[in-house]
Amino acid sequence: MSYKSYSMELAGRTLTVDVGRVGKQANGCAFMHYGETTVLSTATASDKPREGIDFFPLSVEFEEKMYAVGKIPGGFNKREGKASENSVLTARVIDRPMRPLFPKDYRNDVTLNNLVMSVDPECRPELVAMLGSAIATSISDIPFCGPCATTQVGMDKDGNFVVNPGQELWDNGDLQLTVASTAEKVIMIEAGANIVPEAKMIEAIYMAHEVNQTIIEFINKMVAEIGKPKHAYESCAIPEELFAAIKEIVPPAEMETAVFTDEKQVREENMRGITARLEEAFADNEEWMAVLGEAIYQYEKKTVRKMILKDHKRPDGREITQIRPLAAEVDIIPRVHGSAMFTRGQTQICDVVTLAPLSEAQKVDGLDEFVKTKRYIHHYNFPSYSVGETKPSRGPGRREIGHGALAEKALIPVLPSEDEFPYAIRAVSETFESNGSTSMASTCASCMSLMAAGVPLKAMVAGISCGLVTGDTDDDFVLLTDIQGLEDFFGDMDFKVTGTTEGITAIQMDIKIHGLTRPIVEGAIARCREARLFIMDNCMKPAIAEPRTEVGKYAPKIIQTRIDPDKIGEVIGKGGKTINAIQDECGVKLDIAEDGAVSVCGTDPAGMEKALGYVNLIVSDFEENEFYTGKVVSIKEFGAFIEFAPGKEGLVHISKVAPQRIEHVEDVLTLGDVVKVKCLGKDKMGRVSFSIKDAK
Repeated sequence: MSYKSYSMELAGRTLTVDVGRVGKQANGCAFMHYGETTVLSTATASDKPREGIDFFPLSVEFEEKMYAVGKIPGGFNKREGKASENSVLTARVIDRPMRPLFPKDYRNDVTLNNLVMSVDPECRPELVAMLGSAIATSISDIPFCGPCATTQVGMDKDGNFVVNPGQELWDNGDLQLTVASTAEKVIMIEAGANIVPEAKMIEAIYMAHEVNQTIIEFINKMVAEIGKPKHAYESCAIPEELFAAIKEIVPPAEMETAVFTDEKQVREENMRGITARLEEAFADNEEWMAVLGEAIYQYEKKTVRKMILKDHKRPDGREITQIRPLAAEVDIIPRVHGSAMFTRGQTQICDVVTLAPLSEAQKVDGLDEFVKTKRYIHHYNFPSYSVGETKPSRGPGRREIGHGALAEKALIPVLPSEDEFPYAIRAVSETFESNGSTSMASTCASCMSLMAAGVPLKAMVAGISCGLVTGDTDDDFVLLTDIQGLEDFFGDMDFKVTGTTEGITAIQMDIKIHGLTRPIVEGAIARCREARLFIMDNCMKPAIAEPRTEVGKYAPKIIQTRIDPDKIGEVIGKGGKTINAIQDECGVKLDIAEDGAVSVCGTDPAGMEKALGYVNLIVSDFEENEFYTGKVVSIKEFGAFIEFAPGKEGLVHISKVAPQRIEHVEDVLTLGDVVKVKCLGKDKMGRVSFSIKDAK
């Protein structure tokens, strides 16, 4: 059977989509080729809606196969295991722009799967999967208000934008921007940036938006030719008669009073009372009872949105630009290497930093050939007690991984280099209490915790989230600074921006509507800048204004030297014998990099200096007339062997042991004696010889 192949030029390379070649039983399938990167993208939907749910059950997968880069997976099983962090983050970036484009009353299960089959480092598979999911869904029979398209923008060393950069520039450039758009508006933004000014970021966003328009034209052409008619589905829309009946029992004014409070617990208690009354009133109507919870949610949502949009009244009484009460403190936890707590309203994060030698950096085994290790790791935890719920902890989910990655991305641009600060760094954000935008509180807490730990950050970083409520027209909208949970649930946008006083370090923008106009994007970025400067000046700086000059007393100390790379083997010794002996004797950890950089890590300064001395002795070419100290480790008829450092020995001939002539070395020396010697230079055989008598 023949198949259709479509191609377009995209950022100087050919993007080709094969349809009808593989995966014919999926609702939609796009076999994607960009350069030599190949991704199989499929979209499938269940025939019937899932029973008993009040959300759209969409799942997105990004499957990294190690054969794509010519590797066999590690571990005993030699098989791909659970999704990597990169897989999870990529799946989230695909999910976020597409989810709002499915019908709001659609409850059929939908799975978007992306199988990475080959990787060309010049054509990143993540981008190909983003486009593949949009194409597979658009040409399928699954209801979808697309198409949408995604473009990535990097920045070279000269500050020039590069559309869809290769992996090396993406990893090492000053910008990692991902923008998804519909034909009219920007629908998703994700960015990591090396302190890029707001105006330059907006320029990059709209450059990507323009490129997206060419891709959407390409997808529309495919849909027109081979797109399947969209299938009918059972709508879960709430009957209008039910809304009318609810308003009879709970008038709008009463609903406004119920939700208008700054205490989340009080509001929830008010809503429980309203729900109980309505359940009692409709107890005999099975059809209405099945959707009553969703109807109450929508009523509450409409009430909050009307209050914000028409009256500029927020549920907790704040002004639309007002940030909730702030508090910050450092050193809240004893004995750890660094700690800080940041509180914004009912959102509270405690961040703890741990410092370790670079050898403890996280090893990364993925599809990116340029990333082998991660020296800075940020983990985010969200226990159920933080929102007053009771659930067992099952480890981090996709949301926790995403939030941790965002706060990590926010701080990477201000971290010192490995040469300046030779540590692996782990920051862990524990959510103590949550009511909106814990990832931004994590950024603030992590920044302070790192400074408290003595990490010499180049600048302070803060983050804040801006929300949005829209009306019937593009010009009818209200931006909300520092959104709490309710405004996130009922609003249209969660626009998170982190940065320094000079520019942006990270963006994550999620929306629930079909895109944002340029005035909204520019307004949100400006509002976030204003708010983050306020947070730094009024909350973070009073708690800790600059990084401490030294790491804490419980943190490991590190001193460094550099040796000839050809002599690394001498320091390590056969089977690691020499390096292990130094570590055991001195109570330190030694790390040696391929370029000869040596880090001595420990908590006892004397032991560290001793270990450093040993390393310098091992790699030294003994100089004539220099004096050294060593231990007698072997006595022979012809002399004694002196060990200056583990694995580094020299010979003192019997004639050089004492001022007078001696018959036996044992008459003067005993095993274990510590002696001072003078280097006599090399003998005729090229061996270095030493003298005890000349060192007196």
